[in-house]
Amino acid sequence: MTQAAEILKIIGEVCRVPVEELTPEKHLIRDLDLDSVLALELLMTLEDNLGVEISEVDAAKLVTVGDVHELIKQKSQ
Repeated sequence: MTQAAEILKIIGEVCRVPVEELTPEKHLIRDLDLDSVLALELLMTLEDNLGVEISEVDAAKLVTVGDVHELIKQKSQ
């Protein structure tokens, strides 16, 4: 599984949204109903499954699915 597919799978599972509906412009809060508890779960799952560390500063900048993908891509390099 590619990293991009893994990211979408994790977002879909945490937000309870089919992966097919996840596009880069989907807003995490407005479109996917991500609240503070789910946001924490998402960050922890991404860190655990992808071996990256996401700071609070970086987490605060995540607005869309595309933002999550870009951050993980940067952290993985």
